[in-house]
Amino acid sequence: MSIKKLFASALAMGALLMAMGVGTPAFAQEGTAPAAETVVTVTEAPAAEAPAAAEAEPVLSAGDTAWMLTSTMLVILMIVPGLALFYGGLGRSKNMLSVLMQVFMLFSLIPILWVIYGYSLVFAGGGSFYGTFDKLFLSGITPDTLSGTIPEYVFVAFQSTFAAITCALIVGSFAERMKFAAVIAFAVLWFTFSYIPMAHMVWAAGGLLFEDGALDFAGGTVVHINAGVAGLVGAYMVGKRVGFGKEAMPPHSLVMTMIGASLLWVGWFGFNAGSALSAGGGAGLAFINTILATGAAAVSWIAAESMLKGKGSMLGAASGAVAGLVAVTPAAGFVGPMGSIVLGLIAGVVCLWGVGGLKRMLGADDAFDVFGVHGVGGIVGAILTGVLAAPSLGGTGAEDFNMAHQVLIQLKGVAITLVWSGVVSFVAYKLVDMVIGLRVSDEAEREGLDITSHGESAYHS
Repeated sequence: MSIKKLFASALAMGALLMAMGVGTPAFAQEGTAPAAETVVTVTEAPAAEAPAAAEAEPVLSAGDTAWMLTSTMLVILMIVPGLALFYGGLGRSKNMLSVLMQVFMLFSLIPILWVIYGYSLVFAGGGSFYGTFDKLFLSGITPDTLSGTIPEYVFVAFQSTFAAITCALIVGSFAERMKFAAVIAFAVLWFTFSYIPMAHMVWAAGGLLFEDGALDFAGGTVVHINAGVAGLVGAYMVGKRVGFGKEAMPPHSLVMTMIGASLLWVGWFGFNAGSALSAGGGAGLAFINTILATGAAAVSWIAAESMLKGKGSMLGAASGAVAGLVAVTPAAGFVGPMGSIVLGLIAGVVCLWGVGGLKRMLGADDAFDVFGVHGVGGIVGAILTGVLAAPSLGGTGAEDFNMAHQVLIQLKGVAITLVWSGVVSFVAYKLVDMVIGLRVSDEAEREGLDITSHGESAYHS
């Protein structure tokens, strides 16, 4: 080989290595998903022009793509079977299948709506509250178009699971007494008018909270507060279960709940670390924080429960772990490991109060404590992200990070989410009640929704 050819080959190899080393994802830097404008089509540049091409546009990364495919599957594991079993075990045996059906069918439906119009209205440009219709039915997306360093189809799939689990979380509040058709109809309305605008506001360029600089790494506001408020409103509007407060309604299978909580924890690594959108340092930080905050919350919940009740429960351990997962979601890529431990310790105690003292104050029959864990945990995580992201506390914030200013931005995000989800949820429940009716009859509820709504039983003697 001639010196000239050798030199040209070296230049081409250098360009390739440079391309493989660039492309830090938007979640890791800004807490948001890549804007639609970053999508490009894969092209092959001549070797002599490779350095310029590498700087001009992202290049597909096989490693990032593999990690995001894995993360997407992990989030699916969170929903079915994780969330389904977690909720199913918390209900009474006569309603086990109804809970599984609601979660399963929402996961089946919401990704379809996501690719038809949801993705476009979130990530295809737009203004403060909604995107555009430019990518309706995934128009313009091909196997070769990229979102950052991964295929855009992979990013679409990953984000579809976030939309699906957010809608499925709400099920836990009105479980055991809401009509199946009403659950589906409400989810469609709420997804369209609450989830989509909140996701755009927080994660898309041009969105109201995105432009403010709100920090939400993987969905503290978009997923957990949003769903928690919708669940609380639903608990009020559907009404209390027959016999609530007069007869015991213990979980029928804490074994199922424990299995579900464990699957949630495993799947949450895709939820949080996957939100880095690459297999790099940002994913590593989110990964270890997901371990530490979750463990810390389980420990603090059990410690507080033992002091209050004299013993720690399996239900408490599982609930504490979920509380830690919720709280670290907005903070996962912005706080240091020690900060995540502090966050988890605080979240465990506060969420224990959320499912106890606060629940009694509110007077709602939030069957599986969606607001007490997801709503309260999301609020704690969102606000404390503004504190613990400070570099002086081990966070990843800029050197000129202003803690007071960031906390105000986080509070604004929390307030907007509370109001937006609350209003949309109220209207959606009202509309569904007028057309379908929200609640099954008292007789059907007493017999159990497994038989009366689906004609099946989870268990046979």
